[in-house]
Formats: sequence, structure tokens, C-alpha cells
Amino acid sequence: MSAYKQANRLIHEKSPYLLQHAYNPVDWYPWCDEAFEKAKRENKPIFLSIGYSTCHWCHVMESESFEDEEVAEILNKNFVSIKVDREERPDIDSIYMTACQALTGHGGWPLTIIMTPDKKPFFAGTYFPKKDRMGMPGLISILKSVHNTWVNEKDSLAKYSSKVVSVISESIDDDYYYSVDEITEDIFEDAFSQFKYDFDNIYGGFGNAPKFPMPHNLYFLLRYWHKAKEEYALVMVEKTLDSMYSGGIYDHIGFGFCRYSTDEKWLVPHFEKMLYDNALLAIAYLETYQATKNKKYADIAKEIFTYVLRDMTSPEGGFYSAEDADSEGEEGKFYIWSPTEIKEVLGESDGEKFCKYYNITEEGNFEGLNIPNLINSTIPDEDKEFVELCRKKLFDHREKRVHPHKDDKILTAWNGLMIAALAIGGRVLGIEKYTLAAEKASEFIFSKLVRPDGRLLARYRDGEAAFLAYLDDYAFLIWALIELYETTYKPMYLKKAMELTNDMIKYFWDNKKGGLFIYGSDSEQLITRPKEIYDGAIPSGNSVAALNFLRLSRLTGQQELEEKAHQMFALFGSKIDSMPQGYAFFLTAMLFSKSKSNEVVLVGSNEKDTQNMLSILSEDFRPFTTSILYSEEHKDLKELIPFIDNYTTIENKPTAYVCENFVCHEPITDGALLREKLNR
Repeated sequence: MSAYKQANRLIHEKSPYLLQHAYNPVDWYPWCDEAFEKAKRENKPIFLSIGYSTCHWCHVMESESFEDEEVAEILNKNFVSIKVDREERPDIDSIYMTACQALTGHGGWPLTIIMTPDKKPFFAGTYFPKKDRMGMPGLISILKSVHNTWVNEKDSLAKYSSKVVSVISESIDDDYYYSVDEITEDIFEDAFSQFKYDFDNIYGGFGNAPKFPMPHNLYFLLRYWHKAKEEYALVMVEKTLDSMYSGGIYDHIGFGFCRYSTDEKWLVPHFEKMLYDNALLAIAYLETYQATKNKKYADIAKEIFTYVLRDMTSPEGGFYSAEDADSEGEEGKFYIWSPTEIKEVLGESDGEKFCKYYNITEEGNFEGLNIPNLINSTIPDEDKEFVELCRKKLFDHREKRVHPHKDDKILTAWNGLMIAALAIGGRVLGIEKYTLAAEKASEFIFSKLVRPDGRLLARYRDGEAAFLAYLDDYAFLIWALIELYETTYKPMYLKKAMELTNDMIKYFWDNKKGGLFIYGSDSEQLITRPKEIYDGAIPSGNSVAALNFLRLSRLTGQQELEEKAHQMFALFGSKIDSMPQGYAFFLTAMLFSKSKSNEVVLVGSNEKDTQNMLSILSEDFRPFTTSILYSEEHKDLKELIPFIDNYTTIENKPTAYVCENFVCHEPITDGALLREKLNR
């Protein structure tokens, strides 16, 4: 924290990122009308800085520049400065990141934008040092140059900023204003070929360093393997999951995955841990466990959940956003070890054995110390108990260290992903604790993050819910509710999923072209209104919504939802066809639409025989199957699914009605026959 004692306006905010800058000498504003009115009144440009609380280079830029009196003096005299937490305002971040990419060819955080008082950008970049360094312009030089141009050539800057907005709008339009023929199934093979070409068959993953987990790439490959019987798709998935787990990107002492690896081996991570990565990766491991029956993948998913339920869960049941890479001002300090410290905790003999397994050496693998990893070793079965006892001792010892900062805001979107993961975990692993945690988090969202009029909100922290929910909030929470329904079969989850879907269409659907905007029609209207379909670190809201539409249509019989998905396939098809690999989750939705599907209605009470039938549905990887449970307890399903009352038990036995590719078969009362039918 800055030595500067007087707080600026950010002290009144709830965002941990904004609060980190509350004692900067920079006269920061949050994004608000007051800031833009001041800029207009005083004829000053806006200096906009966007980041998030666990961003390492955001911390560096704060330390070098925003805590610096010289920089602050220039900003306060010649600019109006605004700080934005990208996790609270993804709408603002998306638009100005597009501007940065248009102006510079790249993007990232911290995101640095200079713009007119009417929000039109004319300068963009990411991290800048305080002073010019090794060919990189310094912030002071940039600010002085921009101020000079603003004073002497303001009209030219205004014209240029208008051109930039036109370019942004055109690039956004180009992303989705298409009229195309139906995309053929060749696109799946094209995507597979691209993944195969980019696959690192030595270390797993795709492309070169840095390597990001990108779990939705693996979702697509699993489904392609299931549909096309292409074994190499599964090989790529397993190799990637094995390699990520073995690497230092995985926390072998306390569990959970870091955000990305700086090297090709997955050894040296960027040490921050994000809720969304751990949610999406847990799903990838669970699905691969279903596909392969390899218990190792189930165990890794359990470890991820151990980390999340232990360290990332609020007392009320919501999930926190992230943990920082830094502690005590040093990146990774919390996570690294020397052989001496290991031996002090475990004793000489046990410590030496543990160090050998986890590549902990005197030379070190990270700045003279060590990131535990299993890249070049395998723990034999007979030593697994020994290693676990050692791990617990080291974990207890590590707990005494200064912990990284935790961003404890609760985001609806990312909570949706973790609820989905835990619901799948409860179903696939048969562990009720995970299902209960998912249900508790769902209750938290509906009690704390919904306005009285039903409008979903995006962020909760310190007793305050704020910001109208974005597309991702709706899409990811609906996904979570579908998973909760197919785990618990409580009709309320299906009902809430449908209610939110109707609201999502109301606020976000483009009635002219189709597809869903990032922010709602009732939200603050910014300089443009984008749609996102690129599946980056997390899947896009449009991709997830398309799959939700299909699943809900199959569950409820509401055909208009399937039509919405097909409208999205046509609208976004040309964009996706140009680079299928960048739209893996969207392709997952398309695969669902194009694959042999099974819709199962099981009629029976929640007794043992019914539960045995239900367990058959989740014992294998069945990505194109939807299921409904109907009984006396589920009579209110009739509100959503009027035709459900036509289904009855046969001879008072649990009875499964299976429809395959829109053709319905004879009802089944025998579990073995149900398994056989589903496995065809």
C-alpha cells in the first residue's frame, strides 16, 4: 500500500482492486458520470486504467507509477483518472480491449486507455514503466506527449478518436453480421485437425509458451472422440490433463490450478489462482474420468474441490474470485521451497525422499528455489500414503506463511461455473457434499444477487450487491441450474433455468440479427454494444447460451429455444468457420445439435431401484443425453413440461422412456436394458 495517507474516491468502493488504489496520490474516480462531467467542464482527456486485484503487472504499474507523486501530479493536473475493475465491468473492459487490439495489435492487463470526455479512445496500451526503458516508452513521456497534443491539436485527436470508434464498431459488426448457409459437419473435422496440428505431444497442451489450460478445448475433443470414434482426440485430452497435473501449474501441496504456465512444460506458473479455471478444469477431469474410468482423474477433481471448499468459499456459501500471485511483494513466494525447509519439516530421510519425487533440488527451478512438480517422476502406489502424509505436514507448515491476497468478491458468472462443476462432481462421483455445496451457492445467489423485480446482479461483496448482470452471468448460472437439475432432479432448478433464460432473451437477444449482447438493454449504454463469441480463457456467453438453449429445449420440449440456437449457428457460422479452434465451446454446442441424442424420462419414486436407474445415466460419458425424473414429488414439472403427465410406471417399477434422434422407443424397466440402449 502507498505511503500516501489521504484516501481518494475509491475508498468508497467495494471492489478489492479499486480499494488497492484508494490511497494512491492519483485523484482516481470510479467509472461514473461525475468523472466525465468534470472532464468536459475542465476540457481534459480521460486516463482510464483497467485491471483486477490479482494481476501481477497491475501491482507493478501501481507501485512504479500510481503510488508515485511525480506521475500523480501530471495525471491530477492534466487528466481525469478513472479506475475500473474488469471483473466488475466486463462490458467496459471488452470495448476498450477491442480498442487496444485495434490500435496496437495486442492486449492484456493492466489496460491503459486515454480518451475524450465523450468516452472515445485515441491512445491505448497495457503496462508502461514510469520512465522510458529499453525501447519502451514510459508513462511520464506518454502523458506529457498526449497533454501537449491535446492542448495544441485537440480537433485532430477528436477526429481520430471518432475514427477509432468507427473501427471498433465495424470490427464488432464483422464478428457477427453475416448471412451464411448452414455450416456443415466438416467444421468439426477441421477443428480437430487444427488441434492436432497445434498439439504438443511431449508436454501436452496446444501451441507454445505461455500455455493456458483452456478446458473447453478438451470438452470439444472429448465430444469429438465420442461422436467420431477418433482415438487421438482422447489421447490429446489425457496427455494434456496428465501434463498439467504433473507440472508446477498445479499446487501439489494445497491443490488447485494456477492461471497459466510461462513455459511449455507447465512447470513455472503465473501463480494466481482463478475460480473459473478451477471450475472448468474440474469439469474436464470429471468428464475424462467418465470417458476413461481412470480413477486418477476423479481424484484430481476431488482435490480441486477440496481447495475450493477450503479456501475459496464464503461462510454464506458463495465462492470467492481469485488468489493473488504475489505475497510479501514477491511473485510465487507462498508456493516455493528449498530442500532445507522440506527436511526441517519432514526430517532428513523423509524430506530427501519427498524432494526426489517432487524435483526439489539445491539448484532450484524458480529463482533459486523450487516449485514442486512431478514432470519427471511418478509416485508408485506403495508410496502414495507416505507422500500424502508428507504433503499434509508441508501444507500445515505452509499455512503459517503470509498468504497471497484473496479477492473475496463473489461474481455471479464465476459462481455459476463452480456450481456447475460441483453439481457434476456430486452426480458423477456420488459425493453428496459437492451437491450440497452447489445448492448452497445457488441459494446464496438467489438470496443476495437478485433484485426484488427479479433482475440478476453481477457482483456481491461486503454486504452489497451491484451491477446489472451481464450475459456471462445469465448463461453460466443457467448452465449451473441445468446441472443441478440433472443431479438432484428438483423441478425448482429447471424452473429457475427457464425463468432466467426468458429474462436473458428479453434483455440481451438481438431481435434484428440474433445472438446475445454482452450487456443488457436496461444497462448503461456505452460507445458500442458488442457480442462476444470467442472462447478465450473462459467460454463466451453466446457459446454457453447456445448449448443451454439446446439442452433446455430437449428437456422441456420448447422448440423455440432450439431455433434460437440454430439462428446463432447461422449468424456466427462464417466467423467460426474461419478459425474453428478459437470457438471450441461454440463447436461443443454445435456438436450437441448435430449428434445422435438421447432424451430420457425416468418415472419412479426416489427409492433404491429408481436411484439405480439414475446412476446408469451418469456412470459413462454421455454428452448428448438429457434426463428428467418424474414422480409424485415432481408433479409441478407439468407447469414446464405439459406432456410429462403422459408418462407412467409399468408394473409399479421405475420406467425409463428413451427417445433417440427424435424417435421414441418402448419403455424400459430393466437397468441392464437401459444401459444397453444408451450405449448403442
